Amino acid sequence: MSCPSYTWRSSMFLKYVLLGLSLAAPIGPVNAAQMDRGIKYGFWQAWMVGLGATVADALYMFMVYMGLVSYINTPFIKTFLWLFGSFVLLYTGIETFKRATPEKKSSQHDYTVHNSRSFMAGFLMSLTNPLTILFWLGIYGSILAETATKYTLENLLLYSAAIFSGILLWDFTMAIVSSSFRKMLADRILEWISKLSGLSLMGFGFYFGYRGISFLLS
Repeated sequence: MSCPSYTWRSSMFLKYVLLGLSLAAPIGPVNAAQMDRGIKYGFWQAWMVGLGATVADALYMFMVYMGLVSYINTPFIKTFLWLFGSFVLLYTGIETFKRATPEKKSSQHDYTVHNSRSFMAGFLMSLTNPLTILFWLGIYGSILAETATKYTLENLLLYSAAIFSGILLWDFTMAIVSSSFRKMLADRILEWISKLSGLSLMGFGFYFGYRGISFLLS
């Protein structure tokens, strides 16, 4: 009797893992930053960017669950997030472009500093992105609405874990791919990929700034 229930849970878990993958896969600031960090510093730096972004996602998911998202989904807060997010992305993009030449080696001290910086870069990029709020409000809000009427809290926790498993799986894949590029491609090609990542981050920064100014003037 328990076998059908187990099979059903497994299929639902896989469904939400795939949802997590689809949430993380679209090209955005975090993916661009992961690619750059992986090329320059290797697997762990790219992984730290993704992990930082995932922690920010978890924070917003918790806010949606607690009903707190309505307090940060106001015009004033959204304008602040657009503008501050623009600053974070422009600063990161400019620094990425300036330091486009791949580094051969780093000291242990630099490695530790880069870990914390990579984590904070991913965290701030996701935290200051108003689209993240709307994204989780739409996606996780609908999951909450469905679960509240059909399933138990245990199922909600299971689905939430599945979503994050998908997100972390994508981050892990991006970290492997970007760090592999560092070993496979010529330094000149890596330099241009890093520069394109920097330009991509600056492009998102200008877009965030435009949206923030539009909110101010509206």
